[in-house]
Amino acid sequence: QMQLGESGGGLVQAGGSLRLSCAASGIITSYAMGWFRQAPGKEREFVAGISWGTGNTYYADSVKDRFTISRDNAKNTVYLQMNSLSPEDTAVYYCAADGSGNVWASPMKYDYWGQGTQVTVSS
Repeated sequence: QMQLGESGGGLVQAGGSLRLSCAASGIITSYAMGWFRQAPGKEREFVAGISWGTGNTYYADSVKDRFTISRDNAKNTVYLQMNSLSPEDTAVYYCAADGSGNVWASPMKYDYWGQGTQVTVSS
């Protein structure tokens, strides 16, 4: 069973940047990887995803042009570079893995989840 561990969260001022990492205990080569976030009182929402093979990337409209997802298969690690952060980005960020290799916006499609890392953006 794959285990995922996020890191890199923290407190940042609006306009700042953070880089999240998600380290997997297993080989992620054939998995699609996604980043989701959940703010208090809200549902978990898709942020970004990257497919296996071609490495196609997908983003929620709210983060497009500000966030970048990437993967290093040799290190079994996925990254989320977040720039131009705003208070609306405050949430717990989770990484997830899907064995089908496809990126899905629905969290229900993913097989494995990390514990999450808190990102807080102050105004």
